[in-house]
Amino acid sequence: MDMASKKVTFTLDRETISRLETTAERLRQPKSQVVREAIADYAARADRLSEQERLRLLRILDESLERIPPKPAFEVDRELARLREARRSGGRGGA
Repeated sequence: MDMASKKVTFTLDRETISRLETTAERLRQPKSQVVREAIADYAARADRLSEQERLRLLRILDESLERIPPKPAFEVDRELARLREARRSGGRGGA
């Protein structure tokens, strides 16, 4: 243990302890190393969306997109042409 390390005490259930011991044996690493790596991995994923949250947001997006009324292509083209012309002439107000 280096000088930057600090000894801590945690209470873990038997199943978690068993997983920790099995993993440490399989990897041939100290349990403390397995815990450090597990915490680092968890921390790296903590800010990401869970799969459930990602699917929920995608569902909301799909529902929102369905509510956008479709426009014929010629109307979209006409609107884009007006916007381009307004930008060339200095603004959308046509001043």
